[in-house]
Amino acid sequence: MELLLILVIVAAVGFLVVRSRSTRAGQAANQLEDAEADARQAIERLGGQVYNLVGSDDASKQALADASERYNAAGSQIDQASTPVQARLAKQTALEGLYYIRAARIAMGMDPGPEIPTLEGQKVAGQVTEDREVDFEGRQVAASPNPSSKTPNFYPGGRVAGRPVPAGWYSEPWWKPALIAGAWGVGSMFLFSAMFTGMSGVAYGAQDWESGRGDAAADAGDTGGDGGDGGDTGGDMGGDTGGDGGGLMDFGGDGGFGFDI
Repeated sequence: MELLLILVIVAAVGFLVVRSRSTRAGQAANQLEDAEADARQAIERLGGQVYNLVGSDDASKQALADASERYNAAGSQIDQASTPVQARLAKQTALEGLYYIRAARIAMGMDPGPEIPTLEGQKVAGQVTEDREVDFEGRQVAASPNPSSKTPNFYPGGRVAGRPVPAGWYSEPWWKPALIAGAWGVGSMFLFSAMFTGMSGVAYGAQDWESGRGDAAADAGDTGGDGGDGGDTGGDMGGDTGGDGGGLMDFGGDGGFGFDI
């Protein structure tokens, strides 16, 4: 009788363990499906804009080219996603692309459309609030809150290789080497200091930027997230223009600071 009781208990425990594992597996599968569906919705919105808009000047053409890169990257990421985290990364890439769509629409004088979700790191990075032009390594590097023939390169803001890059329009994508290499060059702090010191939209000082001091505390309240579906992509990108985007694209190249603009 005791042996039978023990066998019954063992069988019951085994059943509960198998049932618990099955439940967790089902929940994980559901979470992945939900995250994939959410990401694909953003990717489809981005694709609709990428294929329907044609740039009319250097700034809008460059922004649309960047949006197209994000669209391709997001599609590849979602196809390979096997976890909810990977699916959410694909969505972030697509949302970053929508910021470039909005930038292109602004450059062409079109309605930018409704807001889209804040990207991870946007609020921390801040944004360009005034025109600046500095001499760096023998060339002029400019930043502006507005697109122009001098500043045709948009960045939605966010962290690149662990450091904030403010949202704005630039004469060249000076953050590009860090995206490629995953680390900033020796002169990066000096460029950041010259470009952004005293600018009201940028909270980071050069030393803080270089050391990464305060990153954890600053990011604690800026985890990005969905904040809504952003509505129709007819120019999705709103509100807070500070954004992460960093590290989601593969530019290729040697990672040097020289650019062919």
